[in-house]
Amino acid sequence: MDIKLKELNTFSRELIIDLAWSEIEADFENAIKTFSKKIKLPGFRPGKVPRKVLMGQFQPSIEADFIDKSVNKYYSKALEEEKIIPVNMGSISDVHFHYGEHFKFKVAFEVEPKIKLPKLKKNTLKVEKTKYVTDEEDIDMAIDEVRQGHAEVKTIEDGAKIEDFVICDLQELDDSGLPIIGKKLETRYIKIGQTPFDGANQKNLEGVKPEDKVRVSVPQDEKGTLGTYELSVKNVERQVLPELNEDFVKLVDPKAKNISEYRKKVQEQLEKAYAQRANEAFDQQLTDALIDKTNPEFPPSMAESYLNHMVDDVTKNNQQGQLDKDKVKEAYKPVAERNLKWYLIRNELIRDQSFDVLKNELSDEIERRKEESPNQSKEIDKFFKKPSNRSRLEDDIIEKKILAYLVEFAKIKEVVVNTKDLRKQSDNKP
Repeated sequence: MDIKLKELNTFSRELIIDLAWSEIEADFENAIKTFSKKIKLPGFRPGKVPRKVLMGQFQPSIEADFIDKSVNKYYSKALEEEKIIPVNMGSISDVHFHYGEHFKFKVAFEVEPKIKLPKLKKNTLKVEKTKYVTDEEDIDMAIDEVRQGHAEVKTIEDGAKIEDFVICDLQELDDSGLPIIGKKLETRYIKIGQTPFDGANQKNLEGVKPEDKVRVSVPQDEKGTLGTYELSVKNVERQVLPELNEDFVKLVDPKAKNISEYRKKVQEQLEKAYAQRANEAFDQQLTDALIDKTNPEFPPSMAESYLNHMVDDVTKNNQQGQLDKDKVKEAYKPVAERNLKWYLIRNELIRDQSFDVLKNELSDEIERRKEESPNQSKEIDKFFKKPSNRSRLEDDIIEKKILAYLVEFAKIKEVVVNTKDLRKQSDNKP
């Protein structure tokens, strides 16, 4: 088999495969036998039609069958000989078959490109690292969330207030105020003061009781077009939060001795959560900086395949109704391309720096996780007995090694962010 490999660019390849008759004659004879079994000719049993008769009447069809079944076979052999792993289906062209002479064809395909890493020096990668400064209001808000989880729900008869929940039916009305048939939403939970039941809607809802009816305006689409609804109140419920006292602390955290110690533990948890948020953002910046420095090319087929998987995951997990796949695809395309670039760079870094995971590193990490969650020790052991889960853990350890390596070449600017400023930004959002 004569194989010619052409490199069209960093990821596009073309194979020209030419086989002499001596290499394919046996396969062609098998093709004749296979074809014979499915042909019915008067005077001959299936599979017993003489070769001369078959070739005389059906040679073009036999040759077509042979080509159809043999292209992938010889293409796979050529890939194996050249030690090439394509990332997409090959495109077959220029097929030439001459009975008794040779069989020649061309295959265009894409491969994972070799990435040329930039020379890294100290301060090459310029990144920022955020330091979040929490305050007492953060602690109060976190404790309130815990209190809400233990809230008692009471039915209210003397009129609803802001923050109360209203169980209701919503009937859409036309411009003349008449109900639109088929446009009724039954048994909905709404919260007074929460969008879109704030502003004018909130004023209409404050004080309502079971069996009351009020009109509200609700956005109908992304443009904010308002629709008018008649809201029929079925019930009003209020969350009554437990008091923050010693009994409550014992309930939610038996190890805390008093309120002061409980608040301190909550603060530590908040700071840990914000530190993790800062680290994740820093890691993203670090890899983005290297992506910008490297700017690798990538095969369009890889990007398309990765993007399609992302879109499938988004639409599969969507709980909000049917999504426009084209819009989802457009939104996620930059993310898919960024992730693919990092995938290619990451693989080259692993090869270049010979990053690996030792057995003791894997077992040490599993033990660390068991120490963090002693009550789930057996579940953790069971989880990591599965090879795919161990493989993902190995990837995590490799990722940490890569990030630690990149930090050596980073110029890090610390940025202090007060959480009170984050709350202000959140409050100012429309």
